[in-house]
Amino acid sequence: MKTVRFIDVATLQARAGDGGNGCCSFRREKYVPKGGPDGGDGGRGGHVILQADPDLNSLLPIFYQPRQHAERGIHGKGKRLDGRRGRDRIVRVPCGTVVGDAETGSVLGELVTAGETMVVARGGKGGLGNCHWTSSTHQAPTEHTPGEPGEQRVLRLELKTVADAGLVGFPNAGKSSLLAALSDARPKVAAYPFTTLHPSLGTLISPEFSRLTVADIPGLIEGAHRGAGLGHAFLRHIERAPILVLVVDMAGVDGRTPHEDFFRIREELRLHKPELIERPTLVVANKMDLPEAADLRATFVRETGTDPLSVSAKTGVGIPELKLALFRAKAGGKRGIIAERKET
Repeated sequence: MKTVRFIDVATLQARAGDGGNGCCSFRREKYVPKGGPDGGDGGRGGHVILQADPDLNSLLPIFYQPRQHAERGIHGKGKRLDGRRGRDRIVRVPCGTVVGDAETGSVLGELVTAGETMVVARGGKGGLGNCHWTSSTHQAPTEHTPGEPGEQRVLRLELKTVADAGLVGFPNAGKSSLLAALSDARPKVAAYPFTTLHPSLGTLISPEFSRLTVADIPGLIEGAHRGAGLGHAFLRHIERAPILVLVVDMAGVDGRTPHEDFFRIREELRLHKPELIERPTLVVANKMDLPEAADLRATFVRETGTDPLSVSAKTGVGIPELKLALFRAKAGGKRGIIAERKET
């Protein structure tokens, strides 16, 4: 099966259309005793416009077609006919795209909601025809102006996934399996690190028909805030999620201690952006179907003071309760860990 590349950073060379030239023309018609200047104006050049498209989840189209040019304006003509303005170039990008200037590094804006637009390169103004210089003392002007050049910019586009909740955890914590159990998404599942190389999105629908999107974020490792592992590729996509779901392998299948995983993940989030650990966070104890998970869960509660939601993505145990907790977290707007606190 052919693998589709996921691109979340791309360079766009945007070139707006030049304005059309103004026309120098004089009216010359049989049986018309008095002619005069009648040159029309040139049309405006087309803009390059970015538009957020909810059906896109990657910057792949721009990666393969980085040069986007708008149409130039049409030149003015005689009989005071103005040139048509150039057609705008609409470039569709995924929701959550941050637009920056590649040369200065400054952020120009971001496109988050579906249909939102942003003009990134403006078309040049059309030139003026010679009819604009007519006066009582200057009845045969030949002056006219050329169209102005359109803007040219080199932009850096960066995608930050937009989702209501993001699954956060170490590799092999079972995030992809959990997303498949929660929603209709079918991410790749395998027993090796970094199976998930890019975010996968799934949609949950409540009995009241409200919707909630969940993103399976690539696995986090210690030192990610410095770029280790998938590093910033992971952290960039978690920034937009208003709810974090911290998934812990409670069976310690890879030899790690669950409560130490919890503290390491929280520290990586804090080092990247301190406000991340203040967001509503659900702690999920996954792989509770394995026999060793019960004892490790008791140690986890004792060491962290947090009572996690017990689930098994494999058997489906606890999945309905997790869905309900996610919808409650979306409606509640609480800060910090949403779980029962145990006395230590």
